[in-house]
Amino acid sequence: MNMKHEEDPRKRQWMKRRHFAVRLNVFFFCTFVLFSILVVRLAIMQFVETKELMALKNEQNEASNPIPPIRGNIYDREGAPLAYSTSTQSLFYRVQPQTKNEEFVELAKRLADIFAKYGEDGEETMTAEEIIKEMNVGVDLALNPTTITLYYNTPRRIKTDLSDEELAFFTEHRDEFKGIEIVEESIRHYTLNPDAPEGEEATIAAQLLGYLREFRVAQANPVSIYDVYRNPEEDVDYLQEEGVGLEGLEYMYQKELRGENGEKIYSINPMGQIVGDRVSIIPPVKGHNLFLTLDKDVQLAAENAIREHVVKLQKDPRYTSVNKTGVKATSGYAVAMEVSEQNMGKVIAMANYPSYDSNVWRGGISTETFAEISNKSLNGTIKGIPAHYEDDTERAKHPGSLVPLGSTIKPLTVLVGLDQGLITTESIYRDTGIFEFGRDDSRIRNSNSASYGSMDPSRAIEKSSNTFMAAMIGEPLYRRYGGEGGRSIEVWDEYMKQFGLGADTGSGLPNESRGSIDYTETSSTGSQLASMVFASFGQGGRYTTLQLAQFAATLATQGKRPKPQFVNRIETYDGNIVEQFEPEILNEVSFKQEHWDEVLDGMSKVYKMEFEDFPYTVGSKTGTSQQAVSGGLVENGIFIAFAPLDNPKLAVAVVVPEGGYGSAAAAPIARKIFDAYDEQYGLGDAPIGLIEATTP
Repeated sequence: MNMKHEEDPRKRQWMKRRHFAVRLNVFFFCTFVLFSILVVRLAIMQFVETKELMALKNEQNEASNPIPPIRGNIYDREGAPLAYSTSTQSLFYRVQPQTKNEEFVELAKRLADIFAKYGEDGEETMTAEEIIKEMNVGVDLALNPTTITLYYNTPRRIKTDLSDEELAFFTEHRDEFKGIEIVEESIRHYTLNPDAPEGEEATIAAQLLGYLREFRVAQANPVSIYDVYRNPEEDVDYLQEEGVGLEGLEYMYQKELRGENGEKIYSINPMGQIVGDRVSIIPPVKGHNLFLTLDKDVQLAAENAIREHVVKLQKDPRYTSVNKTGVKATSGYAVAMEVSEQNMGKVIAMANYPSYDSNVWRGGISTETFAEISNKSLNGTIKGIPAHYEDDTERAKHPGSLVPLGSTIKPLTVLVGLDQGLITTESIYRDTGIFEFGRDDSRIRNSNSASYGSMDPSRAIEKSSNTFMAAMIGEPLYRRYGGEGGRSIEVWDEYMKQFGLGADTGSGLPNESRGSIDYTETSSTGSQLASMVFASFGQGGRYTTLQLAQFAATLATQGKRPKPQFVNRIETYDGNIVEQFEPEILNEVSFKQEHWDEVLDGMSKVYKMEFEDFPYTVGSKTGTSQQAVSGGLVENGIFIAFAPLDNPKLAVAVVVPEGGYGSAAAAPIARKIFDAYDEQYGLGDAPIGLIEATTP
């Protein structure tokens, strides 16, 4: 027993050593195998997979930068360019890896010297301070830190529209300027009015076309019209520096005009720095072209006529002697709209005066220039804009673009009276020049207190009798519908809106006004009766020039209210039609033919200056509306017309704030518009220009 007990510890010790040796051998064997595998793998990598691994080493992530699209052009109906894009070369800077701050400053200073030496004569030269700000590299010229707002690999535009000398210099010395790139972009041009006097440069239809601003500027506006494009469903990838439409057709047709981004693809390392020279480019797609309903020559005739006539109102004895209040006129607005069945509603001219050169928006705009043109850039034919005075106190003394329509309402007033049975075509009114109404015997008078004697509805339109409208229609309509608290204003309002007064014209232009319906504000007039009386002769509402043109067109078509249209068709850049627009009727109102005949007879006899030798019968109505401003009561000149009377082709509305009598202030402008249209398209059977050209 003792012997066996003494052997067991030795045996166990031996067994432990044996097991340890086995484990150690296994460990060394495994280590040898793993090491062998590693050596073999390294050998394979070294001798077999070298090319593949080198490719993997050089393979990087990709980053892309969008290339701005090429904006489509805007042409008049005959293909004359009004807004167009041309190619230009722009200089961009892309931050290079491991560039020191001192090197950024040195580059900015060198670029400033180059721009000063090789830039276009007369252009404002960029300073080194401006350049390093555009470089956006995190420091200023004094190496003070600034905020970086762009990604590291995003190109920064330094200067656009490089001169030929600048382009040649950078091409020749491109190896000296690491990170500098020359990129082809498009630049927007607007066609100038060739007849504008020196110092009054203006582009054709500037307010209708609108203008471009950088997307970052448009988006920063608290009430930005580009909010809709922040919706992911729109899927529009705007560039911060890209020009986008603001105001007018440039905004209204932004999507169609814009085109599609191109793309430049780079290889970048994990730090976001560009590596290698490999660049892939997907070219941008040009936007669609717009062919407008406007005719350049008729548009120019309208713009020039307003500018020239405002000067006449101020200085020409022929006008100052008979229209003394017109000497203070400083602005004017006109809209001409076709009314033939095939072209109904097509706006052939929309003019604002004063106008401006919308090319000033290109490349940024100074605070001083913005203050000078901000009011002029707004379209006064579709909304109310202030009078064109810099001083606020003086501006308040003058009417803006939204004025009462005055006596131009009277054809519709007569139609309302006839349709309501308040008068007949045979009704006779004894006009003494004064009409009293209400318990306090309030009085209204005709212009110059004229008394016209016996008159029927047609003659009341011809002579523009305020008293006829008030006594025969305004007050009776009030009493028919229950007097004070009755429905007379609602009934009146229904008629007005059927002719586009106080209603949406349907044009689609941004920020268009529906006008100001003042006859509903009985608190200011004193009573519902007073509202109806004043509304009956045109002192109950203020409307835009486009609304007045639509009103005139509805009279011309005997009840068909056309939708104003500005675009005939949209085409791709290579000439394929995307969309063709056809005339639209918004609503139609019916009156007896004998009622239309009575109204048109009166409109055919209205006197208007400068129409004495016009070869066509014109349906028209002049208006002289009074308006209260801080300087007192002023008189505005308004005129609506259409021709020829028996087969209308064109309707025109003209507004000259503070112009005085409509016959003297506005009608002569309309005459020149009719003449220009007759020359180009013909109010008769053929264009006058074509007849003269073919006459032996």
